[in-house]
Amino acid sequence: MNADKSRIKQRFAQALASYEAAAQVQAVVADTLLDELATCQPGLAPGRVLEIGCASGVLTEKIVARYPRLVELLACDLVEDCAACLNTRSANWPLKPGFLAGDIEELALPGCFDLILSSSTLQWVHDLPALAAKLADHLEPGGLLAVSLYGPDNFLEIRTLTGRGLPYLSLAELRALMARHFQILATREDREPLYFANPLDLLRHLRNTGVNALTPPGWTRGKLARFCAEYQSNFGSAKGVRLTYHPLYLVARKAGQETL
Repeated sequence: MNADKSRIKQRFAQALASYEAAAQVQAVVADTLLDELATCQPGLAPGRVLEIGCASGVLTEKIVARYPRLVELLACDLVEDCAACLNTRSANWPLKPGFLAGDIEELALPGCFDLILSSSTLQWVHDLPALAAKLADHLEPGGLLAVSLYGPDNFLEIRTLTGRGLPYLSLAELRALMARHFQILATREDREPLYFANPLDLLRHLRNTGVNALTPPGWTRGKLARFCAEYQSNFGSAKGVRLTYHPLYLVARKAGQETL
């Protein structure tokens, strides 16, 4: 199913204050994405960068630290309140990022960029092929795209019990889609399990990271109790109850262009 973007916006807005403390996997994914990019393009020094889905600015801060020759960094997010987070976070940064509020599938992007990055975001879009074409149009010759998103085993435990989940792409499907517009430089996939003391703690984690937009709405006390019992029975172990993250990584260059 495609996620309801109004619900996504509401849930992530509610989670802004708790997001960073709860989003351990997302922080690891952001670091891994930048490492993959550095391996593909050592010495990269982009001047103009776009970040899609900045949230509280975890990746944004890493971008500023990693690329000291940045001239402009434009961050965008569906949630308008992310602008205030960035303003606070960037008070002592050498470069203050700009901010665009809105849906990346609908936003008019200003000009072209040397590098476009997105971490833990693009799994939410409704038409990734159309967005890939749009992003290619907004890259300079030789421009790079570096993205992380999530694959079919993401939250497989919840999908198994509820039947709810996003239409995740496999790594092969992601490569094929992006190869229409980009030269693929690197891909990778990992599985990152988290363990919680009980299913209620797991549900709090989803709420605190904003991804509870995928959990069933309007649970009664009885439905919640049944879900917790089934989750414990199916996915509990000595480590706790498991929640699987399945990050995919892709680094690519605008097709037909030379390296920057």
